[in-house]
Amino acid sequence: MAGGAQAIAPGSQVAPADSLNALLEGPEHAMMSLVKAMPADKYTFAPSATIFTPSQKTEYTGVRTFAGLCIHVAQANYGLGGRIAGLKPDVDPASLTKLTDKDQIVAALQSSFDFVHKSIATVTTANAFESVRGPMTRATMAAYVAVHSNDEYGQMVEYLRMNGMIPPASQK
Repeated sequence: MAGGAQAIAPGSQVAPADSLNALLEGPEHAMMSLVKAMPADKYTFAPSATIFTPSQKTEYTGVRTFAGLCIHVAQANYGLGGRIAGLKPDVDPASLTKLTDKDQIVAALQSSFDFVHKSIATVTTANAFESVRGPMTRATMAAYVAVHSNDEYGQMVEYLRMNGMIPPASQK
């Protein structure tokens, strides 16, 4: 949670933007540490049947590479962030698929989290539960960014482990 979590007394009112941004900070930190830890030459890695035992019959066609997972999260962050606040990103999210360099991908992912935080900062008590898409409100869309980030982080963890690495959050 956010560093100031202990300074807020239980029962205190917290601004929706502060609460939602704090919710996102955990998965964001874990994911950014993980993507920085993955070696650049492993950004093209994707699971395939060849790394598992023959008895594990699973289809791997179309599985994203590690870079593809990072770009997917960045694109989702821009899309969801845009819905939360109606803001337009400074980059075309579709152009991110052209990135191949680790440093560019890491920077693009961080920029997408920065954009989401900027979007979440617009959520107020007055507008938090306004619909942005059917039953999805600004608040639920912001919470979904954290849920989606956690889901994709879990997949990224497995990619690191398949490459013999311990994710930073699991290191002691």
